[in-house]
Amino acid sequence: MSDKNLLPFGKKNYRLMLAGILVVILGFILMSLDTEPYGFGFLGITLGPLVVLAGFILEFFAILSKPE
Repeated sequence: MSDKNLLPFGKKNYRLMLAGILVVILGFILMSLDTEPYGFGFLGITLGPLVVLAGFILEFFAILSKPE
């Protein structure tokens, strides 16, 4: 058995996964910074969820991309 087959993902996959997690966390932080009541401002309703969605898309790309 070769060393390449020991891990299911490559180095690039793990870096993309870490970046996706950080983007999701950034989105939640942006949503929590909204000063409008009940989070109905631009940060809570528009920007934060879009950043979280971008993080999840990055996670799916990291999982589905072929390891090196």
